[in-house]
Amino acid sequence: MNQAALFCDGTESYVIPPEPEMNSKVTIRFRTAKNDRVKVFLLSKGEGQEIEDSQEMEKECTEREFDYYSIRRELDEEPFRYFFMIQDEEDGSVCYYNRCGVSGEIEEYYDFEIVPGFSTPDWAKGAVMYQIYTDRFYNGDPSNDVETREYYYIGGYSSRVTDWSKYPEKMGVREFYGGDLQGVIDKLDYLQDLGVQVLYFNPLFVSPSNHKYDIQDYDYIDPHLGVIVEDGGEVLPEGVTDNSQASRYQKRVTSLKNLEASNQLFIRLVEELHKRGMKIILDGVFNHCGSFNKWMDRERIYEGQEDYEPGAYISKESPYRSYFRFFKEGDADWPYNGNYDGWWGHDTLPKLNYEESAKLENYILSIGKKWVSPPYNVDGWRLDVAADLGRSSEYNHQFWKEFRTVVKKANPDALILAEHYGDPSPWLRGDEWDSVMNYDAFMEPVTWFLTGMEKHSDEVRGELFGNADNFVSSMSHHMSNMLTPSLQVAMNELSNHDHSRFLTRTNHIVGRVDTLGPKAAEEYVNKAVMREAVIMQMTWVGAPTIYYGDEAGVCGFTDPDNRRTYPWGKEDKELIAFHKEMVRIHKEYRSLQTGSLRILSWDENILSYGRFRKGEQIIVIINNRDELTEVTVPAWPAEVPMKGRMERLMYSYQEGYTTAYEEYLIHDGEVVVNMGAHSALVLIAVRED
Repeated sequence: MNQAALFCDGTESYVIPPEPEMNSKVTIRFRTAKNDRVKVFLLSKGEGQEIEDSQEMEKECTEREFDYYSIRRELDEEPFRYFFMIQDEEDGSVCYYNRCGVSGEIEEYYDFEIVPGFSTPDWAKGAVMYQIYTDRFYNGDPSNDVETREYYYIGGYSSRVTDWSKYPEKMGVREFYGGDLQGVIDKLDYLQDLGVQVLYFNPLFVSPSNHKYDIQDYDYIDPHLGVIVEDGGEVLPEGVTDNSQASRYQKRVTSLKNLEASNQLFIRLVEELHKRGMKIILDGVFNHCGSFNKWMDRERIYEGQEDYEPGAYISKESPYRSYFRFFKEGDADWPYNGNYDGWWGHDTLPKLNYEESAKLENYILSIGKKWVSPPYNVDGWRLDVAADLGRSSEYNHQFWKEFRTVVKKANPDALILAEHYGDPSPWLRGDEWDSVMNYDAFMEPVTWFLTGMEKHSDEVRGELFGNADNFVSSMSHHMSNMLTPSLQVAMNELSNHDHSRFLTRTNHIVGRVDTLGPKAAEEYVNKAVMREAVIMQMTWVGAPTIYYGDEAGVCGFTDPDNRRTYPWGKEDKELIAFHKEMVRIHKEYRSLQTGSLRILSWDENILSYGRFRKGEQIIVIINNRDELTEVTVPAWPAEVPMKGRMERLMYSYQEGYTTAYEEYLIHDGEVVVNMGAHSALVLIAVRED
């Protein structure tokens, strides 16, 4: 038995249809070596994980070097768990095949699984996404900029930054560079030329911080990002910290004219994106809100304002009192009751009290529906700290089930993507989230393998640097926690607003900006390693997601240094051009979006893998060593012909990259290549027919 030939996954080549409906029939296929004398059995499991059925599969066809077996099964409404047993007819030996490949024994944890009725949006499968931290992207409308001393927040005044190239302050939550939605509209040609298909925005709703994870009003886009048509009032005098006197801020964020005009600008942005064939995802922060929130109003922004009910901090009789958990509730504790539960103890982030307020639950569900419905027509939600919502696991799952029902009913093609660290499988059962920000099955393994750095640049681990065994086992394990429809839309990032920039990780400097200073983040970086990472990002399973400015060479330690401005006029144009080429390659070949993945070979600082579907086979080879290395790749398990040619799509090396045409011979199913230091090569099989 040729175990290297054995293969199956959940893609369209092996599960037909790949996202079957409830109570429908599905064809499951399995691959073996051509003319191998084996029997293949499909073993399925019941609810208690016991094997309840074993059926021999029939040989369906032979193509090139492989035999394909298939079986037709009728599904019901329950998840269908299965794996394969392969029996050698010559010596009677058996092995098993599961999500992690060949095994000598039954491993329950790694079963294949089909959840009938679960699908993820086709537009999101392998889609090229681009994350925008709006205040730092581009200032298209200076008239809406936050003013210095417009209000007071977390120990300091708001600050308007006039030098676009200034490094963010160590406590930069309240400094604003002026990026806004008009700025995004102004740069849509750039984003479209880059090849971006989906924009993911950090929160856009009214909020006092530049990160906006402390929502003040879920119903409206912040006028500082949108439009200020009605202005007035005063900034706070020096020394005054009472926001009840911040009349300019109050005017700007409570005026319905400003709020409605900002929503109209957002509608215009969405319409422009959709005209270009692009999509948009909003950030939903539903676990907690902000102390400025109109429901709490700790900062007394809304107190006495026309058209606004009193906040729960202001009055015991507030209609929003049940939205929060107060630890002291006597009559004497109001007005101005600050004894409430904050997320992780932060009084600027009041935790929302869902279990004790059906009104709150219904309101947030209506927000989930509102923004994916006309006239806003957003294409999906990214859910902040989604596993933290509520006070129990039971309620958390109940809420996300309801959220999915409401959102998908309003917009069946909406994507629901959650921020999550650790095993996401309890939420990825087909009735809650579609997928996750892919830390465990992409960002972390890629970072350890290519740089040896932790994703915050907080430590370096030499034993993981170049450790291909760890990379392969980590990827196999964590990818098995997701169903195939979830994997194909998982957000594969190298950097984002919570972690150091990937380019900075290539310098192997451990630390943060408050101790090392911002310039250290730019020293000794290795763009060749960055290009290796981008090639992996654009050829791995999932939705490759560029954090704004990564493509232009932006560096930075973790928050807040990772939130530097996009360097308009000072971009690394070569790195942008490289990203454009890799995005083009990713979008041109279907196998890179929904094809199968097979890791082919690995060694210290060496990795090769294939992405393939019928009629298209692509091989990726990574040499992360410091020296020239000859690499022999067994390409045939990725369905590359035993003899033939492959042509180069991309070669990145220490000094740059090239897409110039070059052929590589396939001999006995192998490709032998000479790889320069810190290089990556993408090849495609030439079809001889």
